[in-house]
Amino acid sequence: MSSSCCRFLALLVLLSTTCSAQDLASFEKRVTVKVLANGLTAIVCRRPDTAPVFSFNTNVDVGSVQDPMGKTGLAHMFEHMAFKGTDIIGTKDYAAEKAALDKVEQTYAAYLHERDKPTGHDEQKLKELEQAWQEAVKDAERYVIPNQFSEIIERNGGEDVNASTSLDNTEYHYSFAVNRLELWAYLEAARFTRPVFREFYKERNVVIEERRMRTDSSPTGRLIEQFLGEAFSAHPYHRPTIGYISDLNSFSASDAQNFFDRYYIPSNMVVAVVGDLDGSKSMAVIEKYFSRIPSHEKPDERTTTEPPQDSERRVVLFERSQPMYLEAYHRPDFRDKDDAVYDALADLLSEGRTSRLYRALVRDKKIASEAAGGTSFPGVKYPHLFYFFALPMPTHTPQEIGEAVHIEIERLKKEDISDDELKMVKTRAKANLIRGLDSNDGLASDLAIYQTLYGDWRELFRSVDRINAVTKADIRRVANQVFVPTNRTVGVIENVGGGSGGVE
Repeated sequence: MSSSCCRFLALLVLLSTTCSAQDLASFEKRVTVKVLANGLTAIVCRRPDTAPVFSFNTNVDVGSVQDPMGKTGLAHMFEHMAFKGTDIIGTKDYAAEKAALDKVEQTYAAYLHERDKPTGHDEQKLKELEQAWQEAVKDAERYVIPNQFSEIIERNGGEDVNASTSLDNTEYHYSFAVNRLELWAYLEAARFTRPVFREFYKERNVVIEERRMRTDSSPTGRLIEQFLGEAFSAHPYHRPTIGYISDLNSFSASDAQNFFDRYYIPSNMVVAVVGDLDGSKSMAVIEKYFSRIPSHEKPDERTTTEPPQDSERRVVLFERSQPMYLEAYHRPDFRDKDDAVYDALADLLSEGRTSRLYRALVRDKKIASEAAGGTSFPGVKYPHLFYFFALPMPTHTPQEIGEAVHIEIERLKKEDISDDELKMVKTRAKANLIRGLDSNDGLASDLAIYQTLYGDWRELFRSVDRINAVTKADIRRVANQVFVPTNRTVGVIENVGGGSGGVE
């Protein structure tokens, strides 16, 4: 029996033994949803007979797309600030600290005004203003209890404390024992009710270093940043989530506070909690604390629509590093009627060693060490990209990779995929859903994301139904519609003068 057949049978066994407990009807009995008076949506999913722990996911419907012009990186910066504490946590004397932080902002504004004068600055005056600012920063640090917010969580058994910012959204998550539910609710609500932007410029330096490591000093990072800048000429998807260096060197704690006040509002937030919890009792605890987050009208979040692309675009970097090939095609956002078709294409091209790109480029032609195709790049909330990616083997070039990728694209456009391929795509969609439901943290994330995007967590289950409805004709139709040269952006790293054989 072939290895691919064995894997297929294993998926069928997984589905047959777990589907009955993982279907939508079963979850509807265990999921409680409530929109609080301030607009925040809370979800509690009870998972009985599990360990006495819960995981949560706070999904804020704001990402770097909402960064103001000239202040890219603010969404990511607030993610860092959300761990700095409140007017109670993280301070020795908040009244004194607040006065000191106000002085930091005043001195920084004066320094920035002189530094950025269009007619040029007075060097001596600039040094004096910078020194005054740095002294104010040092004075404010006297009142800080470093890392107290995270230490409270960890001291009480919290695990996997983390957060992430994307172009579309910002997420906060960790796990706690169920007897710490009220402590969690207090802490999580407090950091969005009374955050304090302490150690802002110290943390900004951390972010600047993060950019240097992941983008400026990384050929891959530079390629992706320039690639997206070429693919999106108008829509904010061309902005890096980490921010441009000039903006990172300029925006202030006051700017971050304004960003927070504008976008971190309850109607932009979904909080999902999953574990062996009583739904009504847990919801009462959530309401007690999260209803304290002040509400106001949602801002206008309209963005510039990306004009249709009518010519191939290309970015080429010459580096002493691993060569790379990347190409992508514009596609509609996640609400498009063909969204499931793109998901099916991504699975067909990339899922495992039986996927088309792996078999063609890695196994058969042996011209790549890695090859994949996928969707949701760089986000899903707005029209985005379907991409093809590969790393050439030594002695092979990105140009060879591009030619091989185009052969596979033409196959999709001219020939129906096989019945077995389509069946495998649909079976894996069910299996992947079940695996995602298997852990508290994965389920909390999925519930929060789907509630945020669709306004209904049930769409998580319906996504499998949509893939089930995909036909071979749909695959060909979408491939012919989207994978055309005038809709294509290509990004290449050409190796010059040797260099590393690994990915930078």
